Amino acid sequence: MTTQDSYSNQQSSESFKDSSFNCEDTASFVHAIQEYLHSPPDLIIHSLVISSDIPCQCVFFETLTDKNKIEHELLSFLAEKKEFQESFSTDEIIAVLKGRIPFSSVSSTSDFRVCIDSLLKGACLIIVSGAPEVLWINVSQTSQRSVAEPMTESTVRGPQVGFTEEMAINLSLIRKRVRNEHLCIQEVTAGTETDTKISIIYMNNLASNEVIEEFRKRLDAIHTDSILDSAYVEEWLKEKSYSPFSTLLSTERPDIITSHLLEGGVGVLVDGSPIALVGPITFFQFFIAPEDYYQSPDIATMLRWIRFLSFMLSIFVPALYVAVVSYQQELLPHSLLISIAGQREGVPFPAFVEAMLMMITFEVLREAGLRMPRIAGQAISIVGALVLGQAAVTAGLVSTAMVIVVSITAISNFVAPSYSFGITQRILQFFYLILAGAMGLFGVLCAVLLTVVHLASMNSFNVPYLSPVAPTTLSDWKDILIRVPRPWMREYPKMKGTKRRKRRRGL
Repeated sequence: MTTQDSYSNQQSSESFKDSSFNCEDTASFVHAIQEYLHSPPDLIIHSLVISSDIPCQCVFFETLTDKNKIEHELLSFLAEKKEFQESFSTDEIIAVLKGRIPFSSVSSTSDFRVCIDSLLKGACLIIVSGAPEVLWINVSQTSQRSVAEPMTESTVRGPQVGFTEEMAINLSLIRKRVRNEHLCIQEVTAGTETDTKISIIYMNNLASNEVIEEFRKRLDAIHTDSILDSAYVEEWLKEKSYSPFSTLLSTERPDIITSHLLEGGVGVLVDGSPIALVGPITFFQFFIAPEDYYQSPDIATMLRWIRFLSFMLSIFVPALYVAVVSYQQELLPHSLLISIAGQREGVPFPAFVEAMLMMITFEVLREAGLRMPRIAGQAISIVGALVLGQAAVTAGLVSTAMVIVVSITAISNFVAPSYSFGITQRILQFFYLILAGAMGLFGVLCAVLLTVVHLASMNSFNVPYLSPVAPTTLSDWKDILIRVPRPWMREYPKMKGTKRRKRRRGL
């Protein structure tokens, strides 16, 4: 094809794009579609004749549609000419098709852009020669993963179901848990190139109007060419700060999303992503695991405090070790100081460099275990840590105490229920370690003050990030710092500003 022909074909398709049309010449219109889509090999054009030898074209993508439905239901219906009388006009044929085609989603349009968008979303176009409109039928079918156990949020007791990449399946998992007329689902699209569907989910009788409007405002502010995962949306929704702490909870468990919706939260699902987002969220809610609500209150409270302790250990243990060994040795008992000094004899690096090397090495092993094939990944991370740790001690590069410190820190990291919050802990470890290596215990104190001030200055959709501790709301502590029995939970959390205060009881 010459450049002149290509330019003329492009002009032809562009003329259809911005105006309505009359399909007097079906072949030319189909040709315009082909040229506009650059003649893809998976675009199928099926010709047939209906009602008094009126030509008709069925256009669809075989990679996006259910071919069985098209061949056995749609084409067989169109082939039965008894549905049409010979005296039917094209308008009457369109009306008969809209009313009798055995599909629930049948629409008509006279806009070229709508036809293209429908094709790309898995529709089949029915173009009747001479008709003022084109029919499009939703017969989309995409390859999808079946519902399976969540990969990053496993539990011993409770539902073993996780989201998939298919929006319809994810919405059904939520609707099965919330069979209520107050469940609202609103859909928007984002991404000029990908045209990705995003669903906002909330309970209109519980969620605060201010929170809902803030979600809508931030979603409307998304101006980008592509949205491929919920992580893309999260960067637009979160507070405008470069904080390692997330103001949204990401999860692949329907029960977590549902529990937040039933307490006034707002969820976000992105088509093509198995990870959902929910907000507003506070700092202390990152220590809550779904299994807390499937265990007795005393066990759940104990586990929750173990998670708080693990968080403290993960960020303080390496920093305190370096600070005490390097600057404040007088704080250690003489026997322990002599033992550590004996272990460090012959080690060529200061404690700060020693800790930094060990922690970086462990992070490398962790990443290697994640990126390697699943069969070999665990072996590399576990065996690699044991072999390298033992070899480093034998070679005199690090002390035995440092191996213990880094091991405690690494194990404490894995206790975090949220994977993203575990990454936040790892960032804080290096921040505290650097200040401890520079200024000792004074540096650790500065790191604590900076962290507290930073957390106190943050909000998640106008909800203070440290609530219900700061500002203090004692009534909300019964499901944050502790987990009281369910009969005692008579009110909704105040920090989220739910429309109702009292939880409904049985009639």
